[in-house]
Amino acid sequence: MGLGVGLVGLPNVGKSTTFNALTKAQNAAAENYPFCTIEPNKAIVAVPDARLKELEKIVNPQRVQYSTIDFVDIAGLVKGASKGEGLGNQFLSNIREVEVIFHMVRCFEDENITHVEGEIDPLRDIEIIEAELILSDVEQLNRKIERLTKQAKADKKAKEVLEVAKKLALHLDELKPASSFEDRNDLSFIALNKELRFLSNKTVIYGANVDEDGLLEDNEYVIKLKEHAKNSNFEVIKICAKIEEEIVALEEDEAKEFLNELGIKESGLDQIIQKSFEKLGLISYFTAGVKEVRAWTIKKGWKAPKAASVIHNDFEKGFIRAEVISYEDFVNFSGESGAKEAGKMRLEGKEYIVQDGDVMHFRFNV
Repeated sequence: MGLGVGLVGLPNVGKSTTFNALTKAQNAAAENYPFCTIEPNKAIVAVPDARLKELEKIVNPQRVQYSTIDFVDIAGLVKGASKGEGLGNQFLSNIREVEVIFHMVRCFEDENITHVEGEIDPLRDIEIIEAELILSDVEQLNRKIERLTKQAKADKKAKEVLEVAKKLALHLDELKPASSFEDRNDLSFIALNKELRFLSNKTVIYGANVDEDGLLEDNEYVIKLKEHAKNSNFEVIKICAKIEEEIVALEEDEAKEFLNELGIKESGLDQIIQKSFEKLGLISYFTAGVKEVRAWTIKKGWKAPKAASVIHNDFEKGFIRAEVISYEDFVNFSGESGAKEAGKMRLEGKEYIVQDGDVMHFRFNV
């Protein structure tokens, strides 16, 4: 789908350790000093989906394919990044390319792991990062305002956009993110955001990196972070990056047992991946045959022909109809034949909006 999630945060907050665990490969440096990650590490990560295992039991295919999303481990930002400090301009441009920001925040004490600001304070850390994102947006927007000012002399549309741009500039100058701009639904703002990809307008998920004790009970840092996130309408996922890195080295059954011993129902990594998938506005539909059971990634709200195009463009061009069985009916009636006999297969046309979990077969003619 070409949609990405960027892992950002100050140096030494656990981003690269989390990235290692996410990719199940120790291919991102995780050293105890700033800027150990220079080029952004990129990985395609499978989206955990228990439904595929149930489909596999029924169909017994040769292979199973999961939906995926792209994760990017972006080097640690510092104060002054928007002015180029710590290779900041390069890192900020990496963030501009992703759709969702997973903001790692350190919420644990450990004298053996240095903190670039000297002490643990998650809200201060967030403020540093968010200020740099806003300041980068200010710089981008000011250049755009200069161009619009010239265009507005002869272009009525440019004049309208300029008015909104100036209003937004005043908002950003107060170190308020674009995500809280009151005219976000204005067509001029939407056009500006599409062109400039405002960093402070991106969807954010906070990752509270805690120690083992912090997994079971929220510590003071996590409590403060959750309160801040609630006020900003963002979500928090609590994770112990060190433990997650250990878990991915285990077999599936061993990992489940380890989580049970810790009193945890679901790994932090699974939560990160699934929540990121949701925040990207993505869903999965399934195809289920003897050669392959597969989850196909689409945008929520896509109609059947567009959804078919992710399999092949010809499916959209020559779309006739879609044969659809809900996941629940496919499982409850032990597969396609049982669902058909029970009258649970539907024929849907070009206007059908695909639902998450639909098991589909497309008829097309090219």
